[in-house]
Amino acid sequence: MKLVYPAVLLPFEEGEGFTITVPDLPGCVSEGCSLADALLMGADAASGWVLDELEDGKTAPSVSSLNEVASANPEAIVTYLVLDMDSYAERYGKKAIRKNITIPAYMNAYVEDNNLSLSEITQNAIASLIQNQQK
Repeated sequence: MKLVYPAVLLPFEEGEGFTITVPDLPGCVSEGCSLADALLMGADAASGWVLDELEDGKTAPSVSSLNEVASANPEAIVTYLVLDMDSYAERYGKKAIRKNITIPAYMNAYVEDNNLSLSEITQNAIASLIQNQQK
């Protein structure tokens, strides 16, 4: 699914770069050191915002017209962001993906003998790695 939302870009008051907001997605704000970077960061932020809604069983918010947004922001650059939700969800979504792994026989025996879930063990190990790298 591809979505299009109007975005508002304002140059930084000091230094180079832009702040980008998506009025149809409350609280969706990002920034970039150039116009191109701000557009990429805005699309990423908007995609994450919409993905959270979709994963919570909600629908994507309706889209305002570009003219309405431009009229409300005459000092800004107003343009559309294109969101490729399928691609974004595939990379960052919470949906479980089936993976086959190879483990030594003794580990498999231990998992089976103790009625453990290999999926749960793997998810916990990866989550722990992610948490340790973010420290």
